[in-house]
Amino acid sequence: RAYLERRIDAKQLHHFRQELAEGGGLSSYPHPYLMPEFWQFPSVSMGLAPIMSIYQARFHRYLRARGFLSGEEPRVWCFVGDGEVDEPETLGALTLAGRDQLDNLTWVVNCNLQRLDGPVRGNGKIIQELEGVFRGAGWNVIKVIWGSDWDPLLAADRTGLLVKRMEEVVVGDYQKYSVEPGSYIRKHFFGKYPELLRLVNHLTDDQIRRLVRGGHDPKKVYAAYQAAVAHRSQPTVILANTIKGYGLGEAGEGRNVTHQQKKMNEKELREFRTRFDIPISDEEIADAPFYRPAEDSPETRYLLERRQALGGFLPSRRVQAKPLAVPDRAFYEEFFKGTAQRKVSTTMAFVRILDKLLRHPEIGRHVVPIIPDEARTFGMDALFRQVGIYSPKGQLYDPVDKETLLFYQEAKDGQILEEGITEAGSMSSFIAAGTAYANLQLPMVPFYIYYAMFGFQRVGDLIWASADSRTKGFLLAATAGRTTLNGEGLQHQDGHSHLMAGAVPTLMAYDPAFAYELAVIIRDGLRRMYGQGEELFYYLTLYNENHTMPAMPEGAEAGILKGLYKLKKAEGRSKTLRAQLLGSGPLVTEALRAQALLAERYGVSADVWSVTSYKHLRTETLRVARWNMLHPEAAPKRSYLEEVLAGEDGVFVAVSDYMKLVADQIAPWVPGGLTSLGTDGFGRSDTRENLRRFFEVDAELTVVATLYALSKKGLVKRRAVAAAIKDLGVDPEKAYPAIL
Repeated sequence: RAYLERRIDAKQLHHFRQELAEGGGLSSYPHPYLMPEFWQFPSVSMGLAPIMSIYQARFHRYLRARGFLSGEEPRVWCFVGDGEVDEPETLGALTLAGRDQLDNLTWVVNCNLQRLDGPVRGNGKIIQELEGVFRGAGWNVIKVIWGSDWDPLLAADRTGLLVKRMEEVVVGDYQKYSVEPGSYIRKHFFGKYPELLRLVNHLTDDQIRRLVRGGHDPKKVYAAYQAAVAHRSQPTVILANTIKGYGLGEAGEGRNVTHQQKKMNEKELREFRTRFDIPISDEEIADAPFYRPAEDSPETRYLLERRQALGGFLPSRRVQAKPLAVPDRAFYEEFFKGTAQRKVSTTMAFVRILDKLLRHPEIGRHVVPIIPDEARTFGMDALFRQVGIYSPKGQLYDPVDKETLLFYQEAKDGQILEEGITEAGSMSSFIAAGTAYANLQLPMVPFYIYYAMFGFQRVGDLIWASADSRTKGFLLAATAGRTTLNGEGLQHQDGHSHLMAGAVPTLMAYDPAFAYELAVIIRDGLRRMYGQGEELFYYLTLYNENHTMPAMPEGAEAGILKGLYKLKKAEGRSKTLRAQLLGSGPLVTEALRAQALLAERYGVSADVWSVTSYKHLRTETLRVARWNMLHPEAAPKRSYLEEVLAGEDGVFVAVSDYMKLVADQIAPWVPGGLTSLGTDGFGRSDTRENLRRFFEVDAELTVVATLYALSKKGLVKRRAVAAAIKDLGVDPEKAYPAIL
């Protein structure tokens, strides 16, 4: 259609799936990241577009309730394949749309009755199955099964046998009919009942073969669309019966190989041309030319006039949202000062930052807190009263905790999206909010906070879709860390999400240890995304371990954002026994404890560094290394990592609450090599102290790793390392936790 509308040209069509061709090409599927002025939504991975469409429509209602949208409400259309409904995300949120009466949402399910390999429900009836599912979820169902050619037959059927036969035939038979001649259909479909056979005596076999299905009849489809738009108080699904590869004939119409069909021969092209009355001559057909009516033709003028009357081309992604007035540095001052003797967690610090942002006179109303039923876990229940939980019905009941200060408060204009136990739904809300700057010209700031383990591991495909969508916002992975979230065990303890975050190109991943680091990162994220318009999103791991928050060291801000800064220098300066301890997240406190042990017991002077982002360090260093490789005659550049470590001596030991591979990302550029300690293996339920010893990431194991690294350089005797292992109570025969 875009070609007919003259939005793209023949050269671009020739370069379909050849995006690197000279002059550019077209992406294989809808990718906003690759075609940022064209596609709005990535509908590539099966099942994601359906669930995203539901939460997109619900987000429009949320914005309207909060006064951001007025006038005609945007309508969401989602086109789904019948084979796609087997993906759990496709049908998993249907009841939300019914419950919230989202009549701004229309689905069109293309029931072509085929998957890639064979029929959808070959022994059953997918359309009837879906009708039951949608009606049960509170949807309005419109079935477009038979085309206009069937209407006279249905009107002439006085016995009801035609409808009966239609209901008897299973999907596998309908697929078979689509590839067989009219004589076969006459015998096997109509021929079961003599009365039914007489009903089509006046039709030739060719006419029977061409009895069209509803999804290929423009009049029936238009009528269904019109009915869907007019319907109120329910979302609508249109179940349209079609044939896969319609029009391809022998080249692939209705056949199991249709999806793999890439080319048509000249005979097949001629048949296609003739069937749809396309004005291409016999002499031209062998070249398979693209066809569109002339620019001044009635057809083209009509098409362009209708698009203009309807508000412009679709899809179309336009970024016209104005920058937000983000808080200045003074807004975060309390987090830079530390907490003195008061112990708090980084999760608590985040909740305080979020509370302040919600109260900010400029950005506050744009903040969208998203929570999958864990607000009380994260200490966010005070927000229930402060901004309310969005519900289109308000609150029709008295909550059981109404007499308490922090009762559960729902409101029609509530600001919190309390999604319940659905990470997929929460991520869909995150995408809807984080793309509103482009799709609705409204810069909204989503903060989605959840159990760290239930992020990438559960909804990694939707996080990838977020990046493709050019989503903005913050993902907050709370209760992070394989040893910090104690007591919950294997299925809950996250020790690898930072590896997965490393695979997402536009995701800024950070592992802050202190409140001031968190404040610096959030401030910079708001500035980059909503002040300067960068199309990024952020991933921050938060922890539930309470400790005193120090004041921010002078000059640390740049290093926090770049991924690394020196937190605490060694008090004593040994000339020979030197070490650099790289800590991140809550394991910075273990590095600080190891620093003291090394100095007091073993005469080793160790500096402690806070690593806030191994991903950022690696990415920037790779960028510099690439430049050096491609400019061999120019003076070599040095990355930030190489610059700050260049003047440091001693061995380097990294410790984190994540797998060793996270720290190993920077190993090639660490002077003299890097010893990494991490939490490889399945989680366990126990105390933090026992877990850190089990995974060998506590201060004592950090000391052992440092002494051993020094011994490999000949600076410490091997027997001194063995003595330290004994003195520190480390069991050298303990099994390796990664394989337990």
